[in-house]
Amino acid sequence: MPRFDETGPQGFGPMTGRGFGPCGGGMGRGQGFGQRRFFSRKNELVALEEEKTILEEELKILKEEIRALKDES
Repeated sequence: MPRFDETGPQGFGPMTGRGFGPCGGGMGRGQGFGQRRFFSRKNELVALEEEKTILEEELKILKEEIRALKDES
């Protein structure tokens, strides 16, 4: 939420981001990096692969949004 006006990170409303801000209860530490606690290396690997997939999907969406905005110009 760039302006703390409860519009979310892209103006789509609260709770539409990744939970890093105060609305998600994360206060910048929600699902952020460095807060992981795993019981085994296998669990860590699975969690990291899942996070990688999620981030790749987010990147894909961002690229599509950027392309759409450039096409509008």
